[in-house]
Amino acid sequence: MNTHLQTVEWVWLDEVQSVTLTELARVCGISTDDVDELVEYGALQPLVEGPSEADRRLFSADCVTRMRTASKLRLDFDLDLFAVALLLDHIQRIETLERQVRSLQAQLPTRH
Repeated sequence: MNTHLQTVEWVWLDEVQSVTLTELARVCGISTDDVDELVEYGALQPLVEGPSEADRRLFSADCVTRMRTASKLRLDFDLDLFAVALLLDHIQRIETLERQVRSLQAQLPTRH
């Protein structure tokens, strides 16, 4: 029996870390052109513009989850990037509202 071991590298990302355009595209399974287009639609905001052409933009590492969602939506539902950008905006709004509801619920007095 031929057994192949696969090495998986895990990196824990948080919002204080940044990733380049190329890194973001690679880890999310989306092309750099698609990331650029999502930036044009306002679905993604770069932190800074970088000096080199390949990595001209830096993004907060917390964008990884958002871009993975974008990639999955696009593949699962065969959507164009404009539709994906709209959905991402609505998902972000829902998540914000859910956080606000949880915060308000935590302020309510507990019932015994």
